Amino acid sequence: MIWSDILALIIVYIYVAAIFVISELVLKTKPEVSRKFLHIMVGNMIFAMPFFSDPWVMVWFLTLPITIALFFLTEYSPIKIQNSVTESGHALGLFFYAGIWTILIAIFANHIWIVALAIVPMVYGDGFAALIGQKFGKVKYKVFGGEKSLEGSLTMLVVTTVMSVFVWMVFSTIGYPMPNFNLFAILGISAVATICEALSYGGIDNLTVPALTSILYYLVTITI
Repeated sequence: MIWSDILALIIVYIYVAAIFVISELVLKTKPEVSRKFLHIMVGNMIFAMPFFSDPWVMVWFLTLPITIALFFLTEYSPIKIQNSVTESGHALGLFFYAGIWTILIAIFANHIWIVALAIVPMVYGDGFAALIGQKFGKVKYKVFGGEKSLEGSLTMLVVTTVMSVFVWMVFSTIGYPMPNFNLFAILGISAVATICEALSYGGIDNLTVPALTSILYYLVTITI
């Protein structure tokens, strides 16, 4: 680990700590907004990933420790901790949220841009879909017991597509090795991610959506 990695870790930890403080204290009276604020803002860490010289630094010193810590806040923890569900969201969902980062970075260490694009629908797509769906959602539908709204799903599709293009362009602009830009692949994978989110509920979408998205990007851009 070199000094640039240490500096990147310090900046990311300060950023994440600040976001948790804001979500817990400033937004405490609006728990759902607080949860999605945390969900979206922490996800901005994807823009820090290219600045690590070794992706495994993120695993050992960032995502894995956070995943382990969040596990002890779930109902499955061998150590029962009071207030295991914070104002910012369900503990198990947060555990999945952190855990998928660890898994994807470990698998796609040589293609970190795949991790970033796989995280986009979970962070931005699902985050804004929930906010828009809860406030403006009129057309409701249920899949496997989980209620969604058409407005929320459309929001996820649009936001995922737009942010995927943005992330792709940012990575390309800073000089990170990327395949040729493929808008059709982004549109198709964003649509699949939206359907996957609609079929998932109870926090499991924090695992299923990024996992499926990463596989599709790998298949479409690397193997084909």
